[in-house]
Amino acid sequence: MATKIFVNIPVKDLDKSKNFFTSLGYSFNLQFTDDKAACLVISEDIFFMLLTEPFFKSFTNQEIADTSKVNEAIMCLSVDSKAAVDALVDKAVKAGAKAPKPAEDQGFMYSRGFRDLDGHLWEIVYMDPSAVEPQ
Repeated sequence: MATKIFVNIPVKDLDKSKNFFTSLGYSFNLQFTDDKAACLVISEDIFFMLLTEPFFKSFTNQEIADTSKVNEAIMCLSVDSKAAVDALVDKAVKAGAKAPKPAEDQGFMYSRGFRDLDGHLWEIVYMDPSAVEPQ
């Protein structure tokens, strides 16, 4: 069985966050979704648990990062084309996200990012498969 990843991130308003990610074309696993948490399905093996801030705090003794001042992480997702990068980031911005910087085109790799409604930084990237050497 493939290793699955569940990334837990705090959100201020669970319903707004669910609506935001739904508008980007993602779905939620309702088996692991309630009024305190929602299981965002990125792929067969990648999930983000959107946890209300009080519920998130029950898992740690540390403060929640103030994303207006610090980055707690950069969530990087790959897509199949440059057009897909632009389409996803454009949807995010239309749904209320902020674009922190212009697109970066390095020839073999193209990326753009957005800060979601809670300030979490997402980087969307396309990498030309022919530029990646087999290992």
